[in-house]
Amino acid sequence: MSSTQSNSSANVTFVRPATFFISGFSNIPHSKYYYVFLSLVYVVTVLGNSFITCIIFLARRLHTAKYIVVFHLALSDLCESSALIPKVIDTFLFDNHDISYEACLANMFFIYHFMNMESLTLLVLAYDRLVAICFPLQYHSIITKKTMFLILGVMWIFSVIYFSVLVVLVNRLSLCRSNVVDSYFCDLGLVYKLACNDNSINILMVKINFGLLICTPLILILISYFCIALALLKIAHGAERIKAMKTCTSHLMLVAIGYIPFLSNHIATLTTPMNPNTRLMNNSLTQTIPPMLNPIIYTLKTEEVMQSIKDLYKRNKVNTAKRMKCSRRNSKHKNDRFEPNQL
Repeated sequence: MSSTQSNSSANVTFVRPATFFISGFSNIPHSKYYYVFLSLVYVVTVLGNSFITCIIFLARRLHTAKYIVVFHLALSDLCESSALIPKVIDTFLFDNHDISYEACLANMFFIYHFMNMESLTLLVLAYDRLVAICFPLQYHSIITKKTMFLILGVMWIFSVIYFSVLVVLVNRLSLCRSNVVDSYFCDLGLVYKLACNDNSINILMVKINFGLLICTPLILILISYFCIALALLKIAHGAERIKAMKTCTSHLMLVAIGYIPFLSNHIATLTTPMNPNTRLMNNSLTQTIPPMLNPIIYTLKTEEVMQSIKDLYKRNKVNTAKRMKCSRRNSKHKNDRFEPNQL
């Protein structure tokens, strides 16, 4: 601990470490293979999410309110992985375990913020499907680009303020127990537990965070799909019902991949004894695999996206053929122009 701050009015000494030591993933045999695997996951995540954002940007048919949210989901996944995986690789593969106090708080903020944005974006997509199936005639008047931009803007403002408060609350703690964080990143809850003064408010905020930003969106998503199921039962024709269900499959897969492993791991941690490294590895996989799979699922399971990819490919092929034809024509004219007169 390199720096201390005294509060003379309360006669309490606050200890603030200059650095934290990230100690997760210790004594794991052949651990370097896992970090190489995470590197590959990150590369696929970057390529996949960059690809889906480019397709949405370039394809005019995808310039709709729904795909504004899909674009935001891909962007959130990309930012979350970028905030987490490169730092994990730098920490454990290259043995840079020390992180400054300020950098730790920044890392903490960005990881939790973008995790929250991913969770809330899945909720917005559930709202989109709810309106599309339960109120099809009013869909285009309810789900507009302006509405979606407003919802996403409110989400950003709320998330930035909320996690700024959680991170700033670290400054009220005297972190004199240790500067070792037994995780693979600056885990908010574990940093709070390093305090030797009253951290009850901080722990309460962590519990509120889990209930408000993890459980509540999932419950609302389940309620929306219960309403969707009731609406589907009222559809008389089986073909129309199947068609409506297909529009929900990609989103349901995203929800399952995003929530089920996370909640299962959390429940297992609370109910059964688990090796710390196993717990950390499970947690890291639940944070890194969904952002990699999300763009793949939306690409392969959504007909609009697949059709847009085909249209862009055909357009690019036609434009390339036109350019080649024009190039050959110009080359021919140039040769005719400068060809010497025959005697």
